[in-house]
Amino acid sequence: MGKFLSTKTYGNDRGLSCCFRQHRATHSHCSLLHGYSIGVKLIFECDTLDERNWVMDFGGLKELKSWLEYMFDHTTLVAKDDVALPRLQELHNSGILSIRVVEGVGCEMFAKMIYDRTVHHLSTLDLHRQLLNPTVRIKSVEVFEHGANSAIYEG
Repeated sequence: MGKFLSTKTYGNDRGLSCCFRQHRATHSHCSLLHGYSIGVKLIFECDTLDERNWVMDFGGLKELKSWLEYMFDHTTLVAKDDVALPRLQELHNSGILSIRVVEGVGCEMFAKMIYDRTVHHLSTLDLHRQLLNPTVRIKSVEVFEHGANSAIYEG
């Protein structure tokens, strides 16, 4: 039996400009703080369309978009085990950085983090009977650093 898919993209041009470093990449310049205006592509799937013939009502993603902006717009994401976290926290406390402490950094981890948040968001909409298609689910999340590099997480 077939599935229906739809996508919602927050492109690199949307201004989700964040900074991070991969502290474990001691062999490369990725261990240095660097930034991107990341892009996010959500792929939704369902077995049955809703009464409007939609997979997902994109209007129901406002809170998720706000969370993406909170997490990735003019922020510095820091892995919770990064040895530089105390120094970066000092810069945050002095108003120089706006940090978000996360499990891990990089497109792969960001894709998983966004996937998990989307699952939670869909569950919340369903709980409050605001999910227009109760059969919709998130299939995958792709996070782009730029046009050449991305990572995908599928649950």
